[in-house]
Amino acid sequence: MKALIADDERLMREQLRARLAEAWPGLDIVAEAKNGAEAVQLTEQLHPDIVFLDIRMPGMTGVEAARAIAQLPVGDEAADGWSGCEIVFITAYDEYAVEAFEQGAADYVLKPAERERLARTAERIRRRTAQRGRGEGPSLAGLQPLLQKLSAHMNPGAPARLKWIQASVGQSIQMIPVEDVLFFISDEKYTRVQTASLEALIRKPIKELVEELDAEQFWQIHRSTLVNVQAIAGVSRDLRGRQLVSVKGHPQKLEVSRSFTGLFKGM
Repeated sequence: MKALIADDERLMREQLRARLAEAWPGLDIVAEAKNGAEAVQLTEQLHPDIVFLDIRMPGMTGVEAARAIAQLPVGDEAADGWSGCEIVFITAYDEYAVEAFEQGAADYVLKPAERERLARTAERIRRRTAQRGRGEGPSLAGLQPLLQKLSAHMNPGAPARLKWIQASVGQSIQMIPVEDVLFFISDEKYTRVQTASLEALIRKPIKELVEELDAEQFWQIHRSTLVNVQAIAGVSRDLRGRQLVSVKGHPQKLEVSRSFTGLFKGM
């Protein structure tokens, strides 16, 4: 398995590398990043199986980096079929990561990293990787609501969640309450805003909407699609085995990409 280490402190990176060599001899550390933005860039380039992220880094934090990594193409959308990665938060602040650990979608290690704790992390990641290979277990995409909560906890002065969409409808601009939106679908240039009664266009991409909307209200089911959870009527499978979301009050069925199928575990 390949891993990436991201920490703004060189000594901490060196210590973690040394402890991982003791606790997990077969793990290949393919790169180190000094900040969150570099971690995202290297993850996109190298497609590691695990990313160890310091939760507090200048500029882009580890939580923000994890949210960006969750947006990277995986599966059929990735050139090499990369299936995503596991996130392990490295933190000196226990309260920031406990919820992530308890939800089972991510792991965390307190500084300074101890060999015994890293050995438990290794076992958990092996188990989750095997589950993901069988199409089971939590996916990185399913981490978004949790990462949004952690981000809000670390940045209490952050802007409030988006409540209105200012969109083009014909030749006019209309203010649409976000709770009225059934789903958002993006192409290369525009994002379609669909309500029960109208269709509108905005220039804001999905990755920005993910940051601004409440992740518990709007689930990302594809790199280009967000759906209002309250508008989901059901989920079915087509002849090719793909999951399709049926939406209340609209005939269109929305495809769930492979990296987001864990959102509907019962299907």
